Amino acid sequence: MRTREKLAAGAAVALLVLTGCAGSGGSGGAQGKVPATATGSLEDLAADVKCKPNIQTDADEIRQAICTNPDGKFVLATFATDRGQREWINDAKDYGGYYLVGRKWVAVGDDGVVKALRGTLGGDVEIGVDHHAHSHSG
Repeated sequence: MRTREKLAAGAAVALLVLTGCAGSGGSGGAQGKVPATATGSLEDLAADVKCKPNIQTDADEIRQAICTNPDGKFVLATFATDRGQREWINDAKDYGGYYLVGRKWVAVGDDGVVKALRGTLGGDVEIGVDHHAHSHSG
């Protein structure tokens, strides 16, 4: 993965960590049947979950936006290739967090937001590495 995409991945997840991934964590059908995984552009996916995307990255390889809807705040990204998506996710997961993964798209937020989004977008949940348990003292 190129440096620009690594920085975008890190910045997206860091932003969510710094803002506390604030959200109500509504159920949004998370406990019910998971729908077929959504497809489409970043704007299509954002419309599906009723958010107006605030585009942060608009490149050939990745389009990334910050979204807020009634369930909370999250990052939504779409990718040109499956490989680019997987590399982005693998790098971003080092920052922790929850990832809802579809074909050439990912939504990143706290556990409640990701579960709520899954009720609309389908997809698979992946969990990042929590480095807080590995902090060094003195």
